[in-house]
Amino acid sequence: MKKSIWLLIIVLTFSLALPAQRIDVYKRPLKYERSHDYDAKHYRIKLSFDLDKKVFNGENRITLSPLKDGFNECRLDAEEIVVTSVLDNYDGPLEFKQTGKFLIISFSKTYNCSDIVIFTVKYHAHDPEHGLFFDDERFTNPQMVSTVSWPEYAHHWFPCYDFPNDKVTGELIVTVNNKNKVLSNGKLVSVSENKEKGTKTYHWSQELPHPTYLFMLAIGPFEVIEDSLGSLPVNYWVYKKDVEDAKWIFKNTPKMIDFFSRLFGYKYPWAKYDQVTTPRQGGGAEATSATVLGEQVIHERRAEQDFSWEKTIAHETAHQWWGDLITLRTWAHTWLNESFGTYSDYLYTRHLRGEAEGAVDLLRKKNQYLREAHNKYMRPIVFKRYDRPQDNFDSHTYPKGAVVLHMLRFIMGDKPFFRTLSYFLHKHEFKVVDTHDLKIAVKEATGQNLDWFFEQYVFKPGHPVFTISYTWIEKTGKLRLKVIQAQDTSQGTPIYRMPVIIAVTTAKNKFSKKVWIEQTQEVFEFSVKEKPLLVRFDEGNYLLKEWEFEKCLDELLFQLKNDDVIGRMWAASELIKYREKPEAVKGLKESAVKDKFWAVRKSAVETLGKINSIEHTGLFQDICRDNNSKVRTAALKALGDYENPGLVVFFRKQFKEDNSYLAQAEALRSIGKCGDRSQLSFLQEAAGMTSPRDVIKRAAAWAREKIKSGAV
Repeated sequence: MKKSIWLLIIVLTFSLALPAQRIDVYKRPLKYERSHDYDAKHYRIKLSFDLDKKVFNGENRITLSPLKDGFNECRLDAEEIVVTSVLDNYDGPLEFKQTGKFLIISFSKTYNCSDIVIFTVKYHAHDPEHGLFFDDERFTNPQMVSTVSWPEYAHHWFPCYDFPNDKVTGELIVTVNNKNKVLSNGKLVSVSENKEKGTKTYHWSQELPHPTYLFMLAIGPFEVIEDSLGSLPVNYWVYKKDVEDAKWIFKNTPKMIDFFSRLFGYKYPWAKYDQVTTPRQGGGAEATSATVLGEQVIHERRAEQDFSWEKTIAHETAHQWWGDLITLRTWAHTWLNESFGTYSDYLYTRHLRGEAEGAVDLLRKKNQYLREAHNKYMRPIVFKRYDRPQDNFDSHTYPKGAVVLHMLRFIMGDKPFFRTLSYFLHKHEFKVVDTHDLKIAVKEATGQNLDWFFEQYVFKPGHPVFTISYTWIEKTGKLRLKVIQAQDTSQGTPIYRMPVIIAVTTAKNKFSKKVWIEQTQEVFEFSVKEKPLLVRFDEGNYLLKEWEFEKCLDELLFQLKNDDVIGRMWAASELIKYREKPEAVKGLKESAVKDKFWAVRKSAVETLGKINSIEHTGLFQDICRDNNSKVRTAALKALGDYENPGLVVFFRKQFKEDNSYLAQAEALRSIGKCGDRSQLSFLQEAAGMTSPRDVIKRAAAWAREKIKSGAV
């Protein structure tokens, strides 16, 4: 499940002092793994729908095995469905009682542990609020039905044991008007037509076990775009109007499946892979062998530069292993789904677009977590306190966990890390797991005991905050590097033990050395015979950290030109401290125009924008022709912050000519900062432009309000 993939702003520096938590997550109730006295084996669900009336009739033929002797009563989760009868395996009636949340069935005989019990629940429902949704035809979507079973909403459309610590096989046999198609989990067994009634019945079979939150159903007049990876069917179910765009948006899906199969050392496990668009998803929701995606995934080619769903598609594909093949035992261990999914979309980004794009994506994930840590709360990644499972699906679970996995890979080494993932998947395939299972897998696959790592980064809150400094003594040829861990440990954040790579560059050579940090304060000494041009802490950018590392102007300028992408971005942001120095401004200007990577150019533009010198107007106007929309957008923002009415004509021109929706939106906001009431009609006209997520409409509205408020 991916709900926060659209964050585009990269925060480059952070305050070292964390404010008091705005949300006290430790006041949330403790939650434990749910107990159950039976093991559900198979659900055979029959459903018939009337989309106009928003009703469905259903039955679930349940096969289960008791986990205790003397089993004579079964409790199922069931909400918003009205049970009409329960029948035993011989169609004899069984007594039952339905409460607000449960269906309680009394059997006519007593069963013992490991017996097989089969019975059928018949029911109906009308337009439920959760789990299954009827959508009327609109200009954006046809009349249709779709499900969102995550996290515990499957029982709103079929009675079941609805918690992730039990897995079942399943069948869905669904009858609909013959103008519609039906998608569900597993393989399509048959499609039969009743011409007299004008209906079709689709029979889907999921033959390998999975939890109820991964059950899915989609009904509608879909167009099915057929694709494949060898003999594996890979299909895309979309609205008729979206077919041409869907072809290029989804075309890399087979490559993703192949990439993850090889990377994880486990061949794609399911009968097929489908993706379907619905109006009920903001991002994506994995389901076994089928991912449900928000209809916003479909966009024109122009929007791809700013609103690509490539990471979301990769993330949800990776869930076919992480979450579907192996499934978390309780919602406290959500990171086993989402951190692995988020790290996987980084791995695919790096594979497809190169080391630099991957590094920037990983930095974005780090900063997303750090924003939550600063502004909301810090908690352990594995966390048993929540009101609803959704509470744990946050920036600790998604990006922080992904970065922690990257650190684990750094410590273990590439081959042992990926060997462990393969071992873990094979050992626990089609089962439920928790973090302790992963710890054991590390030991069994590699012989390494990394319990200390999990204790620090997974079971405790926070992250290291470093204060770093160094001195070079020319007389002795020694460089002394001091590292202080400055994080607040009063709320459970530890003093960390971790390796870090220190790199030193001089005019003649460069060396890198891995050292271990274990104490609050450490001093490392290196032999450096000539003055260092650059001392780099955490070369490779492996650590989740905040840090303060004061450097002289010359070193920052050298780093701005010679370091990796993350180092160059950091140097650009640090040069704000030398804003009065002509050399700093000159270096930033050169970087803003000449750096080969867009994120460094953007960082330099942002720093120059903070200097807010009108002398940079021409430079920023030139940068508005940069080939990357994010750089152009940063330049437009910097120009807008001048609040110069003389730039209105330029902003209007950029709005009309730029092919980026985000840059156009920034041009409108800039007009709001410096325009007068004569611009209101232009802004009103711009607001009528269609754009992804209504970015143009929202920017125009903001600009109009800004002008009307008299703030300019």
